[in-house]
Amino acid sequence: MDIQWICAVTTILAWFCTGSSGHQTSVEPPRNLQIIDPGLLGHLCIEWQPPPSLLTLDQCTIKYKLKYRSTGDADWKVVFTKKLKYGVGFDLSKRTEAKVQTLLEGRCTNESEVKSDWTHATFQLPSQGDLESQIRDLHCVYYDWEHLTCTWQLGRLAPPGARYEFYYWYEGLDHAVQCDDYRQTHGRNTGCNLQNLRQAEYTDFNVCVNGSSESTWLRPSYFTFHLQNLVKPSPPEKLSVSISASEEVHVEWSPPAGGTPPHCLDYEVQLTERDGDDPWASVSTQVETAFTFSQSNRSHVACVRVRGKTNVFCADKGFWSEWTRECFYVSRKDEKQLFLLIAVVLSFLTIVIIFILAAQRKKRTNGEKNISPTSLYLE
Repeated sequence: MDIQWICAVTTILAWFCTGSSGHQTSVEPPRNLQIIDPGLLGHLCIEWQPPPSLLTLDQCTIKYKLKYRSTGDADWKVVFTKKLKYGVGFDLSKRTEAKVQTLLEGRCTNESEVKSDWTHATFQLPSQGDLESQIRDLHCVYYDWEHLTCTWQLGRLAPPGARYEFYYWYEGLDHAVQCDDYRQTHGRNTGCNLQNLRQAEYTDFNVCVNGSSESTWLRPSYFTFHLQNLVKPSPPEKLSVSISASEEVHVEWSPPAGGTPPHCLDYEVQLTERDGDDPWASVSTQVETAFTFSQSNRSHVACVRVRGKTNVFCADKGFWSEWTRECFYVSRKDEKQLFLLIAVVLSFLTIVIIFILAAQRKKRTNGEKNISPTSLYLE
């Protein structure tokens, strides 16, 4: 019996070893990794080819792990994909690097994940022009979720006559497009106005501000951002303040006009004790368009103001609108009591004066009646 059991175990182990010897325990890395610039202002294509050994494999899931970053980035950005290319935006003024590896899993690997070595690639455009010739302080605002305005300062070493041009691209455009509505300062381009950008929302918006000069090359500048994170709404509208008999102050307003969806706005409400130089105090940040507070623990409030900003449901960040302000006055209880006392005193004094005047008039009338005609004749 023992001999038969040992033989059975030996047979099973032999079969297991023979069967497992067909499992894939290693895999080759991807080939021909490239970072390609198609001329879309920083939108680069990272492409690679599968290792030849994968063509003969079946019953396995093949994926790729891609990592990429630019010079100065603290961390790698990581993507898992079954495709052989990936497009993403970069700052072309910096060096870009990427690496990719093969991931194999399934019956061919006995359900364990097998990883290849990494394949590396880098990309960098040749430097052009002096660093101090590129623009400074690019600032873009997407007003009312409708039109984009970008402004910049000229490069410190920009020669006289240098001309800067603004180009942009987003997914859906066949090629980069130049601005057709420039803002100018002393005859030189220092900004650009763009409209009809609905298709560019929630995707990379790539910008290049390049320049030309007869005397020297100018350094181009590259930027990538999302329009919904640049929104500055108009101020709230129809701000009104009402005061109840119980001294509750009710503040109400309407969402601003324009393209900003009302559900995308948060509001900040601030109060000040006097209409002057007193500091403003924030009392609420909310999505509702009304706010009520009690006067019981306050002196009179002179002004209330409200502003709006895109919230986390629609954007990662944004700009606050300008303030809309309404001033009003609420009497304190002691002031009301004083006013009431003054009214009572004035009423009492008025009545007293009326009685005195009436008494004097009556006395004068009685005196005139006591003077007889005979006494007047004797005199």
